[in-house]
Amino acid sequence: MEILGLDIGGSGIKGAPVDVESGELTRPRFRLATPLPATPESVAETAGAVVAHFEWSAAVGCGFPGVVQHGVVRRAANLDPSWLGEDARARLEEVTGCTVVIANDADAAGLAEMRFGAGHGRRGTVLVVTLGTGIGTALFVDGRLVPNTELGHIEVRGQDAEKRAAESVRVSEDLSWKKWAGRVDEYLETVAALVNPELVIIGGGVSKKHERFLPLLTVSVEVVPAQLRNEAGIVGAALLAAQEME
Repeated sequence: MEILGLDIGGSGIKGAPVDVESGELTRPRFRLATPLPATPESVAETAGAVVAHFEWSAAVGCGFPGVVQHGVVRRAANLDPSWLGEDARARLEEVTGCTVVIANDADAAGLAEMRFGAGHGRRGTVLVVTLGTGIGTALFVDGRLVPNTELGHIEVRGQDAEKRAAESVRVSEDLSWKKWAGRVDEYLETVAALVNPELVIIGGGVSKKHERFLPLLTVSVEVVPAQLRNEAGIVGAALLAAQEME
């Protein structure tokens, strides 16, 4: 079965049809820049353009950068504040004409990694951390998702963790890999003390450069790079839609 996976991020909105049995993209992904300001109207219009690129009329799974409950946005740190309380599912269905399932983007990426990637077959507590515009997290206990954890917003040194250790901060502050790895290390130590994971999977676009910073980490937890890299959000969004449609 094919489902179109959409991944709405702070900097880009990308998507592709996914074979949910294999986790493989069946067509090359298509990406458009996230509009500024990232209002519900502008983001939905851009997401609709991604869907239209594939001439898609079937089910769509969508990962969203914030807390989503029953299709309604409860928190969206890296998008416009006008998203709060927005029925994102209804808006996207209106724009695309498709049945849409929407969930937290890190949860979607985490599900893909647990099904097809670095977390496959792992039991116990697994934490997936996506480093990008912000820090997303997905927490799994014996393969079951604990949704909307948002552990990227815990406090480290009196500051929201993603304001110190997101990949976007490394770029904007022109941090060396060593200095940035130190911040990531401190973040992982802090979050590990809260949820005690047995495995941490590092995802997001920067995971393709994992050899630059993972060896510098000293956190006392097994840390591995995501295997699906930046496609995890697309694949996981499609998987979430498939699950809800069962």
